[in-house]
Amino acid sequence: MKVPIRPILSVLAVVALLAAGGYAWWDGRSRLPEDIAVGNGRIEAEIVHVASKSAGRVVEVRVQEGDTVEARQIVAVMDSRELQASLARARAELAQAGEDKAEAEAQIVEKTSLLRFAERELERATELLASGHTAQERVDQRRAERDSLAAGLRAARARKAAAERAEEADQAEVERIQAQLDDTVLRAPRAGRVQYRLAEPGEVLAAGGRVLTIADLTDVTMTIFLPTLEAGRLAIGSEARIVLNAAPEYVFPARVGFVADTAQFTPREVETRSERDKLMFRVKLRIAPELLRQYAERVKPGLPGDAYVLLAPDAEWPENLAVRLPPADR
Repeated sequence: MKVPIRPILSVLAVVALLAAGGYAWWDGRSRLPEDIAVGNGRIEAEIVHVASKSAGRVVEVRVQEGDTVEARQIVAVMDSRELQASLARARAELAQAGEDKAEAEAQIVEKTSLLRFAERELERATELLASGHTAQERVDQRRAERDSLAAGLRAARARKAAAERAEEADQAEVERIQAQLDDTVLRAPRAGRVQYRLAEPGEVLAAGGRVLTIADLTDVTMTIFLPTLEAGRLAIGSEARIVLNAAPEYVFPARVGFVADTAQFTPREVETRSERDKLMFRVKLRIAPELLRQYAERVKPGLPGDAYVLLAPDAEWPENLAVRLPPADR
């Protein structure tokens, strides 16, 4: 049976091209200076969730996926009618406690004045009794009046103390309900971009139910894995460079912000410089926030790329890894 030669040659040509491309890619990495290590990863932004603190119905969601939000910006509103009614009741009870306190204070003033008068009357009656101008019965009567007014004064002071405690409790209740009302207005905890809109108006959420997911575009990192020998030479704060697959013509500066203190086996999804190195260390590279602010509209979490790090403080970057930035957004 005669086998066609042309298809076989075509397949061999494709295989040869792929092999040549793979060799060129690996050779490009192998030709890096000894003081530069390379790994790959993805752009990661710090993710924060906007959630309802208490169970309730979503009334309004003011942003869409992809919108940029500022810190403390109102992004959603929860139903607050029940809390508003509770707040009105608590304020009424607070006002009543204030009136009870004022009434007790007025009684204290009145009974204090009467008690003083009764004490003076008792003194005069006692003097008259000593001089024989009044009877013992009169003195006993004045003394009873004085004791009654003293007891009434103590009771008024007790009512005032109770009213003050009630007023404090009602004030605390008002503040508690007001805090719950404030929590029905959901605000962005930090500036960033809305990644997911997880709830819509009308939905009822449980306590802690998520409404939005926001990526903080000023806290962007890339995690790579380096073998033991390279990770051991790495210092926190070392210079780094990031080249994204989507824009290989640009080189972004970064710094080493974290090196894991324990090793792990090579993750399957991460290609390493040497397949012989089984233990790898996780390294996190951080991009400067001031740089990220200039390119806020271009930062897209999830983009893959290569990261290069200096292993020696006196090492220099080759020309192809010199910083090259795109035009700023603003």
